[in-house]
Amino acid sequence: MRPRRRLRTRLAFLHGGVAFAGGVLLLAFLDVPLLAAGHTTGPGGDRSTSNLGEVLRYDAVALVAIAGLSGVVGWLIAGRALRPLAVLTASARNMSADNLTAAPRVPAVYREFDELAGTLDGLLYRLHGALTAQRLFVANASHELRTPLTVQRTLLQLAVADPAATAETLRGACHELLDLGRQQEHLLDALLTLAGGYRPVERWERFDLAGLARKAALDQRAAAEERGIRVSTELEPAAVAGDPTLAASLVTNLVDNAVRHNVAGGTVEIATTASGRLAVRNTGRPVPPGEIGRLFQPFQRLGADRTDQTDGHGLGLAIVAAIAHAHRAPLTAHPGPHGGLQITVDFPPAHGEAMADDEPAST
Repeated sequence: MRPRRRLRTRLAFLHGGVAFAGGVLLLAFLDVPLLAAGHTTGPGGDRSTSNLGEVLRYDAVALVAIAGLSGVVGWLIAGRALRPLAVLTASARNMSADNLTAAPRVPAVYREFDELAGTLDGLLYRLHGALTAQRLFVANASHELRTPLTVQRTLLQLAVADPAATAETLRGACHELLDLGRQQEHLLDALLTLAGGYRPVERWERFDLAGLARKAALDQRAAAEERGIRVSTELEPAAVAGDPTLAASLVTNLVDNAVRHNVAGGTVEIATTASGRLAVRNTGRPVPPGEIGRLFQPFQRLGADRTDQTDGHGLGLAIVAAIAHAHRAPLTAHPGPHGGLQITVDFPPAHGEAMADDEPAST
């Protein structure tokens, strides 16, 4: 592979070449008329002689000298102009995951380099936020997975160390271990769904949001009836675009969250509109407005102990937020007048304009 020239070298050659070409054009306008006049026939029929040949030789030497000097000047000018780029390159080369310092401020002589430095600052800010969130996610996931493992080990140690253990006590310990295993399976499934929600939608399909909401309401009806919670629906057909599997997970987690974090005798209202809006409202404990944003982060619960698994793992709303972001669907959440939350998600409608930057919708 041929080594690529540096931009500074290219600019120097360009500078010298332009000077040389300009000199050639200038001499062409000046010398060609003189050369033509010098070869005209005199009164006696003899051609006049001149020193144009010597002049042309001097001109050629001057052109070469001017081109060389212009190349040197171009080299110096390009080096000075590109110095901020070298500073930014060296700074970016020294960055790492543990050293995401801001891009150095370059002299604001050229607007382009100042804009580049500002763009790098924004990129570093986003990378720092993403890495911080990733580390927090890993730490929280480790904690959530470690807790049931610790309980399982304790149950096994107690069962083995009990000299009076019977088949009944061992069977009870096995049932507790199975329950903990199911909790871990649910946690792993939720983590996989959350990871899938962070990825952008690769294949956009047309589907009915109302159908997904209807199925989620039916799936949660038994759990709601056990607690005396009334589930009501007002579902208009809503043709939207996106990944139906991820969208179904979003709807399921919203409805599950509305039922799980409710009060006995409360209500859950599910509605869809033709514009592609999904709205889920529920009663429940009052939610401070300042706490709403935190609830959409992984492993965050409202005033619950992290070791308490009865309220879930704190991933439901995080999954909702991730899938909504992947669909470019605005999500809003407000405290309900009777406690709980009012959450709306606006999916893109299923027509060509909504998917101009992606795969066309398939029916």
